[in-house]
Amino acid sequence: MKKIVLLFIVLLTVSCVQKSYKRTVVFTLDVSKIKNIKKVGIRGNDKPLSWDNDMEMDVLKKDSLYQITITGETGYKFTEVKFVVNDTFELQNKNNRKVYFDEKKDTTFYKATFNKE
Repeated sequence: MKKIVLLFIVLLTVSCVQKSYKRTVVFTLDVSKIKNIKKVGIRGNDKPLSWDNDMEMDVLKKDSLYQITITGETGYKFTEVKFVVNDTFELQNKNNRKVYFDEKKDTTFYKATFNKE
């Protein structure tokens, strides 16, 4: 019985938590093939992004290029996102975009075209 209690205490004190890192991603989105753009955003599974609300992207070139810089903490090697234009998700019924973090640099640069894999 003492061995079981000791084993239980050891298991409680050993951390299995994955180390997390600060990750920055600069997302640039080409929407030049879309007409009547009212708003462009991004959603994802790592904070500060969420799947419930768009994070609005900044205009680089009206009706053509949009950009946002996201910084967050994660222990994963990638994040998943989808872009949203005029409240419409891209890549309907397809997998989310997987954005792999650049492990040699502080910032990852990710360029995409709306609704194009």
